[in-house]
Amino acid sequence: MDLTAINPVLLIASLMVAATPILLAAVGELVVEKAGVLNLGVEGMMITGAICGFSIAVETGSPLLGFVAAAVGGAVLSLLFVLLTQVALANQVASGLALTLFGLGLSALMGQGYVGIKPPPMSRLDIPVLSDLPAVGPILFSHDIVLYFGIALVAAVWWMLKYSRVGLVLRAVGENHDAAHALGYKVIRIRIAAILFGGACAGLGGAYISLIRVPQWTEGMTAGVGWIALALVVFASWKPWRVLLGAYLFGGITVLQLNLQAAGVAIPVEYLAMSPYLVTILVLVILSADKSSAPASLGRIFHASH
Repeated sequence: MDLTAINPVLLIASLMVAATPILLAAVGELVVEKAGVLNLGVEGMMITGAICGFSIAVETGSPLLGFVAAAVGGAVLSLLFVLLTQVALANQVASGLALTLFGLGLSALMGQGYVGIKPPPMSRLDIPVLSDLPAVGPILFSHDIVLYFGIALVAAVWWMLKYSRVGLVLRAVGENHDAAHALGYKVIRIRIAAILFGGACAGLGGAYISLIRVPQWTEGMTAGVGWIALALVVFASWKPWRVLLGAYLFGGITVLQLNLQAAGVAIPVEYLAMSPYLVTILVLVILSADKSSAPASLGRIFHASH
């Protein structure tokens, strides 16, 4: 066992990379749930975004175009959820589970020709002077642009929900859709917009895994990250900054257990692999006592009364 092999600077830098796909998917789902919709299809939208982004990046040679395609792919798949829950008024839980199963199958079909191929590398955003600072430089100023976009998105969603009229209307729809409808707000349209935004974010998160975190395509490579993102929204009590903290906590434990495995720690590998999920569940249990912040109309079907 050699713990000196673990470089704390690289550990923290890779923690941020590991947290980004969860963060992107969770922020999208937070907006969806704030609008009163429970979409359990995050995993399916993420894996679809992962293959859409990967295939377009490989075919065009542009990772940025890949990310755009991933956002579109995730949003298009979420349209299926829109048709089921907002048009056909189907059960949201069942529809979300169906979306995940459909996404996993679709991505496996689309990705058959891309196994073993390396995607084009994403350039890092090296900031002059700041990137060269000891310790702080590699941790904060030497990442790809999508990682910074994820953090900026958290700030934008927090501001939108707290201070903008759009955020106020979205929260009103999530709290009491009948009252919002009585006031003249288009409940269905607002929810569709939120679902599409959530789908695009999940797609981006999936592409981050296939293009940056694990630059390759393998079937089912999201490996439960979508479910962690869903749990994270509850753990964060529907607050954007808590989502950021939760994503970094999960990312940190994931990276740490991989480093401990590499250092040869005398703990069975299976226990180390379980640790990120166990810690996340434990934190969820502790913090889920705060149920007051759950949107009151979450998961309820809206029937427009004429």
